[in-house]
Amino acid sequence: MKKKFFAGIVLAAVFAFAGCGASFNSGDGEWGGSIAPGDSWIEPESGSAPDSPESGGNYQYDSIVETNFHTAAEENSIYFSLDRNTANYSQVRSQLNMGNSIAADSVRIEELINYFSYDYPAPQEGEVMAATAYLTDCPWEPSHKLVTVGVKTEEKVLTAERNNYVFLIDVSGSMAARVRGLEGVSCLDLVKTGVEKLVRGLGDNDAVSIATYAGEAGQLLEPTMATETGKQTILHAVEGLTAYGSTNGSGGLEVAYDLAERYFSENGNNRVILLSDGDFNVGLQSSDKLLEFIQEKAKSGVYLSVLGVGMGNMRDDFMQTLALNGNGNYAYIDTPTEAEKVMGEELNGMLVTVAKDAKAGVTFSEETVEKYRLIGYDMKIMSEDDFNNEKKDAGEIGSNLCVTALFEVELKEEVAEEAVLGNVEIRYKKTDAEETAGSATAEIRNILSQNEDALFISCVAEFGLLLRNSVHKGNASYDAVLSRLADLPAYLERDVYKSEFKTLVEKAKGVGELKIKN
Repeated sequence: MKKKFFAGIVLAAVFAFAGCGASFNSGDGEWGGSIAPGDSWIEPESGSAPDSPESGGNYQYDSIVETNFHTAAEENSIYFSLDRNTANYSQVRSQLNMGNSIAADSVRIEELINYFSYDYPAPQEGEVMAATAYLTDCPWEPSHKLVTVGVKTEEKVLTAERNNYVFLIDVSGSMAARVRGLEGVSCLDLVKTGVEKLVRGLGDNDAVSIATYAGEAGQLLEPTMATETGKQTILHAVEGLTAYGSTNGSGGLEVAYDLAERYFSENGNNRVILLSDGDFNVGLQSSDKLLEFIQEKAKSGVYLSVLGVGMGNMRDDFMQTLALNGNGNYAYIDTPTEAEKVMGEELNGMLVTVAKDAKAGVTFSEETVEKYRLIGYDMKIMSEDDFNNEKKDAGEIGSNLCVTALFEVELKEEVAEEAVLGNVEIRYKKTDAEETAGSATAEIRNILSQNEDALFISCVAEFGLLLRNSVHKGNASYDAVLSRLADLPAYLERDVYKSEFKTLVEKAKGVGELKIKN
């Protein structure tokens, strides 16, 4: 996990617009199509061709080294930063919608799992988190079991006299690129649509300022309260934006942070909301300098959200680094349904952080567990010293959200029913505390569960193992996933996002069969 120095609460998710790869229809709500590595969201000029997967284009992913099995007798504990990033699910969906196979490093299994909400027990009144654990069979390795660790956060609504939000909007030339399949609609048009959804969800106590950047950066709108009249003023200002020039992202950040600091609210949520393709090609071009700038600014109590729509010419590695160093989440908007999910249904979870420096420690019993493996979180493993260090930065989690960690375990022979297999401890700080303020614990017992959430999660994990072509995939197959999903009809029908997952598995199977035939 990358080292971070924030003392504040930061939520990061990245609105990537360079290329803007969805068809858009503002009338019926349909955005068709998506992008795979090597395809271009931007309509190419005559005679040109999109970048190939081999050349990489701007589709760059951090390399993932999957966590291997640990023998409990030699190393019975594992520690990792806990957060709720969901961007990877949208990216996978977009690639599959184009009918393309997926690069292994573009799949982060924990983000696929954490995309969904689950019916985990809520924390008791006065508590920030609650943890629980379920034991189920492992579908792809019959001799193993799965341990699902589920965490649910409290539901909290900001009640400050004034919350201070600054929209930082990229209006550089790349934002003028036309969306494939819809004449006259640009990437910037999609930004405007996304901003409208977000602004409509704000309350009367929320003040909005707007800064923009292209070759130069500047202030567009001074703080305006998000009353019904104020929302019209805010949206009118955004509607008039046009795209031009180069991309001075660092200059835009300087203007946005200056606005946020000038109108700082002592008891409110102070946040810069970045809408960009992540291409900072003028100003602080060095990633290290840019991240240091963000880290230092966050110490002032101004937090960072980066929210995204579309997919194309994407620097996923850079955007994920922003999220990790920004103490926050990384989400990605590729459809109107996704926009409604992130900026509507989960808006409070995005804007209101209830736990910072969240980290998990899981200890397995040497008497009952032979070996275990954490599935996902490969880039977020930490040492025991860091887990015990209250000053060590870790993940941030928003209001009323679910976070999941999944383990594959091999039990010793003849383990007694209900025997203890291990213990879970989640540590975190409250948003107004600098020392560890609380923890949530759960006990893992040898009791097989038929919990539908856990059974569904096993399907998502197997799907991810197949997409990654993981060395740990065992007997995994798309047919097996579809068969188990068929046993959960009522469960899927209750959740449009889980219903959609089944269609993605079917598409992945089709892509795999086509690849084999070719």
